[in-house]
Amino acid sequence: MTTYLSFLVLVLVISIAPGPDTALTLRAALVRGRGAGLLTMAGVSAAGALQGLLAAGGLGAIIVASEPLFLTVKWVGAAYLLFLGVQALRAARRIDVDEVAVVDPAAAPGANQRRRTTVVQGFLCNITNPKVLAFNLAVLPQFLGSGASLPVLALYALSLVALGSAWLTVIVLVADRARTVLNAPRIRRRIEASMGVVMIGFGASVASSH
Repeated sequence: MTTYLSFLVLVLVISIAPGPDTALTLRAALVRGRGAGLLTMAGVSAAGALQGLLAAGGLGAIIVASEPLFLTVKWVGAAYLLFLGVQALRAARRIDVDEVAVVDPAAAPGANQRRRTTVVQGFLCNITNPKVLAFNLAVLPQFLGSGASLPVLALYALSLVALGSAWLTVIVLVADRARTVLNAPRIRRRIEASMGVVMIGFGASVASSH
């Protein structure tokens, strides 16, 4: 039990540290509201659970050990983060700083498609980040050793996802409350631009990592 609690403390510290998943979720919540933030979090969590189970089942080690496959994941992840950054910058340019009314995204045409896209964005942001899989493979053995059973490995891996999801939910709720103050077009434009720069920075970090 002491080992598990120590693991949870480490996971909580890591979850609080800013990363691509946090930035993407925060952007969705600030720009499009609580629903979009929670959908992004759901996509991130689903991908995190998949990566954790891959690590627990041993497939993650095969991916990391295969340099061509791991590099493919790395470059796809970097490219996707850069794409999200450019997308945010383009969105910032499209915002009319003189507009008065802000349309509720949930009521806009094509809202269902946007919801699906939001979930997929969160999923891809996490699943293409090789650091998540590498973290699972590096940290789990430190707490469990080499003889841990699959259910125990899965418990630890999914605990990482659960705490991360809880933290992202807190971010979404706080951002949603702040959105009532930050919803002016000029401010939304700055948020989109700032998040675009941040995502491009994360993409460059993934690309340059070894």
